[in-house]
Amino acid sequence: MISFRFSSPLLFVLSLLFINCEPSKKTTDENLMIVKGRIEGLRKGNLFLQKIQDTVLINVDSTQVNGTPDFQFQTPIETPEVFYLYLDKEDGDSLNDRILFFGEKGQIEINTLLKTFESSAQISGSENQELLQEYLSFNRKFNDQNLVLMQGFYEAQIAQNKERADSLQNKIDNLLKRRYLYTINFAAKNTDKNIAPYLALTQVYDANVALLDSIAIKMTPEVRESKYGKEFISYLEQRKEIEN
Repeated sequence: MISFRFSSPLLFVLSLLFINCEPSKKTTDENLMIVKGRIEGLRKGNLFLQKIQDTVLINVDSTQVNGTPDFQFQTPIETPEVFYLYLDKEDGDSLNDRILFFGEKGQIEINTLLKTFESSAQISGSENQELLQEYLSFNRKFNDQNLVLMQGFYEAQIAQNKERADSLQNKIDNLLKRRYLYTINFAAKNTDKNIAPYLALTQVYDANVALLDSIAIKMTPEVRESKYGKEFISYLEQRKEIEN
């Protein structure tokens, strides 16, 4: 039987602890990622390239923007992984200042607007990023439906309408199951890309082991040896030991 344990789908992004920035050194290594782009409307601010390392958000590189909206970073990268472009406008407001993107070898281009920094971001140069954007587009639809159902559920509770509240709760549970199954299927269809183990780790890590295993067994050797591939296989083995 397929079973689900519903909890927050974020496994690794649990703490945001910053460390001092250590700029990456210039290198001619073939495993180089170049992140460049333009923030229209930005005249002054500090821009950071960040990533999660051992559950901690760290600064990989930084640059000071002064007068020109163009920026560029470069850093060695072994396998594709998620990075963040963080803009510190020194306005005391951290909302809408961080862009998540899937980094990989080669050139990644990010163009956006200052006023809508995150929501206006146009990102190109990464196959995993294109798949991530596709997934997030569908996921937003699930979230919108869930919000509508949750609002109705709380209104029914306030009105003490138990029959309607129970009906809406069933719909909420079924919608969550659909989201899990959609995510599993999406990852299983893209097991030749690093998006597969990434989604398994961050979105459905508490799903049935058999479902997670359906992703793992289809992953290509290259993906299995990647950062997220190794983490996913290790996590899955631990789950199997605990539940057997």
